[in-house]
Amino acid sequence: MLNETAEKLNNQAIMLASNGDYPEAIACFVRALTIENGNSLLWFNLGVTYRDAGNLDSAKEALIKAHKINSTDEEIIEALSLVCYSLGEFDSTLNYCVEGLNYNPGNPHLWNTTGVVYFNRNNYTDACSAFEHAVSLNPYYYDAVFNLHDTYKELGNKQGEEECIIRMKEMEKHGEPK
Repeated sequence: MLNETAEKLNNQAIMLASNGDYPEAIACFVRALTIENGNSLLWFNLGVTYRDAGNLDSAKEALIKAHKINSTDEEIIEALSLVCYSLGEFDSTLNYCVEGLNYNPGNPHLWNTTGVVYFNRNNYTDACSAFEHAVSLNPYYYDAVFNLHDTYKELGNKQGEEECIIRMKEMEKHGEPK
């Protein structure tokens, strides 16, 4: 293709991926990376596409490359932590969350993911703290409120459970995204 640029290939790949044509999208990203191998956005988009296609190991590899190029990008760190979580790599998940929170302690998504790992390890006290932090940063973060509810239930905090239920009902009533 004449005038083939990494940007054009990236845009084409995003369109293909949005239509569910993951093999073609991946091929476009790989081609774009032959033009601009040091482009963290291309590696990130490749990783997300692999993730969406269900290939978590390849997703992790691509996201690690993106992270090596741009170690402070929160989207990369969030995606990498979630892929590691999906792979059952809880230590890696926590490490990426801590790293991301060092750059931006105000990231509610990383606090929520941290809480999920603690919850799954039956460490409800630390999970509660992480979820409360996520909710304090974004009171309308439905997943964090839902997770906080479950954690309060495990801890026997009836009042906290009720407050979460009220908040979730309010969010649902006002059409807040789940």
